[in-house]
Amino acid sequence: MSKIQSVTTGFFRIPLPEILTDSMHGTMRDFELVTALIRDEDGAEGVGYTFTVGRNGGAIANIIERELSEIVQGQDADLIEAIWNKIWWEMHYGGRGGPTVLALSAVDIALWDLKARKLGQPLWKLLGGFSHKVPCYAGGIDLLLPLPDLIKQTDGNLERGFRAIKMKVGRKKLSEDVERVVAMRKHLGDNFPLMADANMKWSADEAIRAARAFAPADLTWLEEPISPDDVAGHARVVREGGLPIAAGENLRTVWDFRHLIASGGVTYPEPDVTNCGGVTAFMKIAHLAEAFNLPVTSHGAHDITVHLLAAAPNRSYLEAHGFGLDRYIAEPLRIEDGFAIAPSRPGHGIEFDWKGLSAVQA
Repeated sequence: MSKIQSVTTGFFRIPLPEILTDSMHGTMRDFELVTALIRDEDGAEGVGYTFTVGRNGGAIANIIERELSEIVQGQDADLIEAIWNKIWWEMHYGGRGGPTVLALSAVDIALWDLKARKLGQPLWKLLGGFSHKVPCYAGGIDLLLPLPDLIKQTDGNLERGFRAIKMKVGRKKLSEDVERVVAMRKHLGDNFPLMADANMKWSADEAIRAARAFAPADLTWLEEPISPDDVAGHARVVREGGLPIAAGENLRTVWDFRHLIASGGVTYPEPDVTNCGGVTAFMKIAHLAEAFNLPVTSHGAHDITVHLLAAAPNRSYLEAHGFGLDRYIAEPLRIEDGFAIAPSRPGHGIEFDWKGLSAVQA
């Protein structure tokens, strides 16, 4: 047994190389990174993190520093399920969901990293291991890019080794979305995996209309067409829209996914390890999807999530997200001919440039 000695919190504001936009989050010039570094009494360390699109990161950092560090202090670092449940129930009344679950996610990721590092195992093998090669797509945040620039961005991603592309939809006029989707399909050719992400833009009726309009472009999936809280609406979109639906990046618990999956409201469940409760919860969601014979995909944090999908036999595509940490980590995600390669380094293998991050401390 090795007890947890300390939890150190970091809070950073990461500037984006270019301004990004989608249909609901507006203009994004930076994103917030909140880290949790856990050290045990042997001096071993594990690191976890979560992120926001630019707001509320301070609350998350405060929860880790003021609340979670006290809860986990002195606990056996190997008993990750026990720690997860202790945090969940001690924080439940004042924090079921929201910033609390993002904070829990960061701590849980750090615990798994710590455990895998001490065992000398890459995280994906510790979690069971399926394949170190995970199909991967480039996730563009490109709603307002002029069409020629969208095509140019796509060509750049193809040159980087991606063999699947996701674009944003949800412009003011559906006809504009359709024009862009059709142009992308023509550019990429038939049978090339193409996804479209609406970021919760529409009502169920609007989403059904959009899905039917996109149908000739043969999308791999339409992502987040409506609010995550409209479970019945999701079921309608799946049933009446005629396209596979990916959803779940804004769900916060295993039970949220249970409701959505059991309702028939999703084709590709899409957890985000940084906001669904960490590695512990993500893998439960992946196995829940498997029990319903559904493929699981992911949102965000690709440097960690590649390990999780590499351990899931029902994995589909890993998202290489627009909020990347390449400038602040030693070895960014490797893409080879359409596959992300899960690292063989112990833990999740992410080594932060703490000196570089100190320059963008929030």
